[in-house]
Amino acid sequence: MNIFRLTGDLSHLLAIIILLRKIWKSRSCAGISGKSQLLFAIVYTTRYLDLLTTYVSLYNTLMKLVFIAASYATCYFIYMKFKATYDHNHDTFRIEFLLIPAVILALLINHDFTVLEVLWTFSIYLESVAILPQLFMVSKTGEAESITSHYLFALGSYRGLYILNWIYRYFMEDHYDLIAIVAGVVQTVLYCDFFYLYITKVLRGKKLQLPA
Repeated sequence: MNIFRLTGDLSHLLAIIILLRKIWKSRSCAGISGKSQLLFAIVYTTRYLDLLTTYVSLYNTLMKLVFIAASYATCYFIYMKFKATYDHNHDTFRIEFLLIPAVILALLINHDFTVLEVLWTFSIYLESVAILPQLFMVSKTGEAESITSHYLFALGSYRGLYILNWIYRYFMEDHYDLIAIVAGVVQTVLYCDFFYLYITKVLRGKKLQLPA
């Protein structure tokens, strides 16, 4: 544990709180990609199966349980409780184009060819692109409300802080995970255009619009 990982985890947690609060308070899932949230639910489910076999710490266990529970709660809100407000007409990204390559890569490039390790690797690859349906939806609709923008910024910051965490661990602990680092860099790059627009528009009180 170091300051970059801790702040990264807190940024991730903040993103989840912003999203769930937005849905619950407005009683609406408008502007939120159900497909991205479904992918995140798959990511956390496959990544945290080690909860059944390994205990690291109370903090580690609680955070994993929170991420799993929150991802399923979000999917429940989108596809069941507030289904009438879900904008499925704009949430049209073909997620099989993300799932299938992630499965193939996990089978071909992993640290150890065991069930848990392959599933963990799959979750790393899939998380790096899981936000694409949300960004595609924002691009398709032309804009994102400020709350959704804050959620995306917090989620992107989480990945950026984890890159700093990996740099810190490399120099201070002589440890690195090439799979996680490459996937994390890819994910952060996907947010770059959004970060620029967030800083130049949302923080100045303007609506965020992505180029179609």
